[in-house]
Amino acid sequence: MIVLSCNNIYKAYGTNTVLKDINFVINSGEKIGLIGSNGSGKTTLFNILAGETEKDAGDIFIRRNLKIGYLKQHADTTSDKSIYDECLEVFKPLIEMEQRLRKLENCIAEEGSKGESNKLEQLMIEYSNLLEEFNKKDGYGYESEIKGVLKGLGFKNEDMEKKISILSGGQKARLTLARLLLDKPDLLLLDEPTNHLDIEAISWLESYIAEYKGAALIISHDRYFLDNTVSKIFHLENLKLKTYEANYSVYIKKRKEELELLKKQYEDQQREIERQKEIIQRFSNYGDRRYIRQAQSRQRLLDKMELLDKPTDAKKVNISFEPKTRSGKDVLTCDGISKSFGKLKLLKDINFNIYRGEKVGLIGPNGVGKTTLFKMILKEIPYDEGNISIGHNVHLDYFDQEQDNLNLEKTVIDEIWDNNPKLNHYQIRNILSRFLFIGDDIFKEIDSLSGGERGRLAILNMMLSNANFLLMDEPTNHLDIDSKEVLEDALIDYKGTLLVISHDRYFLNRVVDRILELTTEGINEYLGNYNYYLEKKNEIIIKEKKEYKTKTQIQLEKKKEREKILLKQKRKKDMMNLENLIEEEESRLDKLDKLLCDSQLYDEPDKIVELSRKRDDIQANLDSLYEKWISLTEAQYP
Repeated sequence: MIVLSCNNIYKAYGTNTVLKDINFVINSGEKIGLIGSNGSGKTTLFNILAGETEKDAGDIFIRRNLKIGYLKQHADTTSDKSIYDECLEVFKPLIEMEQRLRKLENCIAEEGSKGESNKLEQLMIEYSNLLEEFNKKDGYGYESEIKGVLKGLGFKNEDMEKKISILSGGQKARLTLARLLLDKPDLLLLDEPTNHLDIEAISWLESYIAEYKGAALIISHDRYFLDNTVSKIFHLENLKLKTYEANYSVYIKKRKEELELLKKQYEDQQREIERQKEIIQRFSNYGDRRYIRQAQSRQRLLDKMELLDKPTDAKKVNISFEPKTRSGKDVLTCDGISKSFGKLKLLKDINFNIYRGEKVGLIGPNGVGKTTLFKMILKEIPYDEGNISIGHNVHLDYFDQEQDNLNLEKTVIDEIWDNNPKLNHYQIRNILSRFLFIGDDIFKEIDSLSGGERGRLAILNMMLSNANFLLMDEPTNHLDIDSKEVLEDALIDYKGTLLVISHDRYFLNRVVDRILELTTEGINEYLGNYNYYLEKKNEIIIKEKKEYKTKTQIQLEKKKEREKILLKQKRKKDMMNLENLIEEEESRLDKLDKLLCDSQLYDEPDKIVELSRKRDDIQANLDSLYEKWISLTEAQYP
């Protein structure tokens, strides 16, 4: 079933056209990735779909009563509530329903003591209907659902009561995502949902979206995430959108084949045009009227030919890291490093070595101390215990994920020129153009640049440093997919040594040959890329499950099995007793019903009242017995 479709959507800002002839369909339950280079119009399209920006032309069909949830890339939640209370707001109607149920229970108890059967019956009907609706909406499960989503997105138990006003930007972004997921819209519009999430949280989100019943349209530069969540790709390029029935990896193969075919078709057409022009020229030179007519005929056919556009790849950054000197074999040694902040022991007994030419990925949950470890290697933060030593002839450079090493008051050209004064103006402009800073872009102040532009500038600084040891903290943040792939290619070809913090699993798979996993207990080493790390982690989990059981464990399991058998036997006996009691009460009820139908009782109102009360008592007892029987039937025993 179609939930949303767009037909010939057009959007421009002044003379700048952003979207043109955009056509697509989203079906119920579909998970779709929207990709394209930075500035291609992805967020503009989201704003139009969410009703926050007006389209200039075209039609949008939205299914009646469709609930759309929109996660913006730079959303900022402001509230005086706690994290948990903010999520409770999503379930306000359910909470009010629960409060009404409690109120009805009190009213039923009061009316029952008065013996006013008419009002009591009305209250019971309302209570029954409301309880049925409450159960359908999983009214007893919303609290555990809130905690499950918050924990999945990286919040801990102690975070639940934290005030939103004291949260970091990343925590607020995660909270906004949590609230949106709990709201369960029919269509999710997610703009970079994996920003601010560590690998564990991203993996949880992948599973959540895979099982999500609604549809989702996702802007993401996380290729691994797209591979695990979407089955369709919308590619936005040159103002237009094209649909591919594939995940990201399959889309890349199809796109490459498509570009090669388009290039061949274009080249074939150009060759045919040149051939026809030569024939026309030759015929025209003969001067004979017959040949001139043939030349004119061919020219008319050539003029009517539908010319193919020349396929062009998107403009890409040109990156190449070249170390100026060769370092010694031992590049970095961390021996017994520990670090505490007050009572918080962040790092404990960290030991590892990095050798010349290695590409090493450092992973771990947010807050475990990865960036702190980098700052200690850079001697910006002192460590409490242990020793860090940099090897012989090691020239180190650092990529800061916050780009704090850029001077925001400088222009782009001044930032590069001041760091590389030996380069002339022509060389500077040429280098900047390779990083897509063209024309007046080079005179922009760094403070006005986008996150992606700042990232490219920081990478350019690092490239020009000619360092032989690169420390990189989340280098792919804010980069579009094309820029990420160029960076990956450059780092793969890099002859120096690399230590990189990243939650980009696609990047880790392509670039690194060793994984260091930082935990609260220390550091674990895996001699391979991210997929190898996952494989080994799964092997460890399976092994732990299959560990040899001790005699005590075996005895406990036997005891539990005996208890399970006894519980089943007891349940069977209890059910038989209940069934006998139910049969007796039903028999008594049947006899009373026959008595109450006797016309001779019409002259004895007191007798009717007495029998009616007895009947109510029996019915109430019968209802209670039925509830117990159902509970026993549905009971689950270990």
